[in-house]
Amino acid sequence: MSKQDYYELLGVSHDASDQELKSAYRKLAMQYHPDRNPGDHAAEEKFKSIGEAYQVLSDANKRAMYDQYGHAGIGGAGAGGFDGNPFAGAGDINDIFGDLFGEMFSTGSRRGPRQQRGRDLRYDLALEFEEAVFGKKTEIKIRRMEHCTTCKGTGAAQGRGPTTCQQCGGRGQVRFQQGFFSIARTCTTCGGTGSIITEPCATCKGDTRVQAEHQISVNVPAGVEDGTRIRFQGEGDAGRNNSGAGDLYVVLSVKQHKFFEREGDDLYCVVPISFPQAALGDELMVPTLDGEVKVKVPEGTPSGKQFRLRGKGVPHLNEHGKGDMVVEVRIETPTKLTRAQRDLLKQLAESMPVENAPVSRSFFSKMRDIFN
Repeated sequence: MSKQDYYELLGVSHDASDQELKSAYRKLAMQYHPDRNPGDHAAEEKFKSIGEAYQVLSDANKRAMYDQYGHAGIGGAGAGGFDGNPFAGAGDINDIFGDLFGEMFSTGSRRGPRQQRGRDLRYDLALEFEEAVFGKKTEIKIRRMEHCTTCKGTGAAQGRGPTTCQQCGGRGQVRFQQGFFSIARTCTTCGGTGSIITEPCATCKGDTRVQAEHQISVNVPAGVEDGTRIRFQGEGDAGRNNSGAGDLYVVLSVKQHKFFEREGDDLYCVVPISFPQAALGDELMVPTLDGEVKVKVPEGTPSGKQFRLRGKGVPHLNEHGKGDMVVEVRIETPTKLTRAQRDLLKQLAESMPVENAPVSRSFFSKMRDIFN
């Protein structure tokens, strides 16, 4: 099961500041803290998940790797990601409550018009198995919203700039007094922008943005896996009213190989051999991603025996070295025999009598280990 996005877990945007991350985490930590939810296993798991998310995103280096490559970039527990402590960063429980109440109520401070960044975009990029292993450079084209050049992102016709919203006085918010507290709400007249367009731009129809095609160079590093995502900061949709752009996420989809299977950075394949090869021994030429290599099969090799080829696997992502390749040999039983082959097998069977008395699986394994 794929892990949930850390930003979604904390309920913040991908460009959230350290303070926004801390505030979001503490709210959730108070909500799902085990002391407030005794015996609730789901709440406990949620508390651990948000602790893991905050540990990664509150660390600048880990956050950079996560933003670039997602969960594959931080490697999970034991590899520079989450250290398994869900309480890290939680601080004193009184501090959590204090921050929460401090964010819920306002004492009347003024805020400016609301600026909302553009949407994040997703592009699915299909890769051949070898392209994911060795890396690839390619160009992709996306359609995104960009600031309108005609009105310079104002949304108003040329020479007719937006006017200040009379309802909120350009603040983008309307405040209501309730007892000792002042509660702010988004202005419904201007939608939080603080201004109103009376004569919209003919090009963008007042949206402040237009749709355009954009080409981006994508450098896929060697060793990526299926589902890896690459983040391009600021390459998503532009925000309205000249606000910042969202991000672009290129999500990689890796095709399966015709006989290699990948587990982490190791490759696995199965090579069929005959009974004479297994009994007498042989040398096999086995294909790898770097070309054929020779594998020596010793005399008396059982079916299912595995041979490990060091450094013949997948390159470690953003690190030196490679995984291994594991070759498993399986004895093929012939289904069609010539008369001469049948006679030879009969002679062999007569010279190697076997008593077919049932034994336990564990006993058979011990006997096989003794004689191999």
